[in-house]
Amino acid sequence: MKIALLDDYLRVAESLADFRRLPPGSELVVFDRPITDRDALIAALRPFDVIVLMRERTPFPASVIENLPNLRLLVTTGGRNAAIDLEACRARKIPVSGTGSVGTPTAELTWGLILALVKRIPAEDRALRAGTWQTGLTEGLAGKRLGLVGLGKLGTQVARVGQAFGMEIVAWSQNLDETRAAAAGAKRVEKGELFATSDVVSLHLVLGERTRGIVGADELSAMKTTAFFVNTSRAGLVDMDALLAALRAERIAGAGLDVFPEEPLPANHPLLGLANVVLTPHLGYVTRENFAVFYRDALEDILAWHQGAPLRLLS
Repeated sequence: MKIALLDDYLRVAESLADFRRLPPGSELVVFDRPITDRDALIAALRPFDVIVLMRERTPFPASVIENLPNLRLLVTTGGRNAAIDLEACRARKIPVSGTGSVGTPTAELTWGLILALVKRIPAEDRALRAGTWQTGLTEGLAGKRLGLVGLGKLGTQVARVGQAFGMEIVAWSQNLDETRAAAAGAKRVEKGELFATSDVVSLHLVLGERTRGIVGADELSAMKTTAFFVNTSRAGLVDMDALLAALRAERIAGAGLDVFPEEPLPANHPLLGLANVVLTPHLGYVTRENFAVFYRDALEDILAWHQGAPLRLLS
């Protein structure tokens, strides 16, 4: 059995799960760099029976799946993966297994980005190292309004921390009602009011047909010039051209972004030249605890499938 483990950028998989438990004669190959070209990806993966994906780092459309004749099992870390064509897997009778995860890392990173923005942490760190002592006023959070676009599990976690800082919490999503908002300590408002009145806007939606591009030029132009925008969910929720325009014109105070239309972010991307952004390389799920669950469960998925009883099936 040949097993490919993709996109282990940090080379931690084999230290977090005991892959020595694989059946005798198994061969595990770890790929620590992204393969972005479709033909190169197919060529690299053609020999493998089992492929383990790290979240949505590598897309797996039908055009890839149909050209991997040896593929018999696909494992994705996490409980869903929008980058896999499940219909194509079903057509070839390839089972797709998922894994468990830790539920808190993305909410924690959201607050890391919010605090980095309002407290000017990256800018002041750079200035201090360059010999300058204090370059600007920071902002307080108490009494400010936190607007959450999406109030599910992650949004609710972010709301609780906002309450601890003494912030007023407002929320909106297409299905949110006043009762559910109140249960999370938030007030439901309309989308326009949320963007127009919040001091920090943070996105916590699943990307889908109804939510793609849900934040565009109208929403960003409605924001206060002193407000910050944070996205740790999915890049496709936001019109990137509109966000770039708002940041360049300083129509908003700044943005904290962990997700991008193309990942890894190209070295020439215009975001990298802006001073009013804090950028992280999709770290929302990249914690030691989360990866330990990912790789432990991925190994269990492989062993269970090999024994004829696949686990955590998505397809």
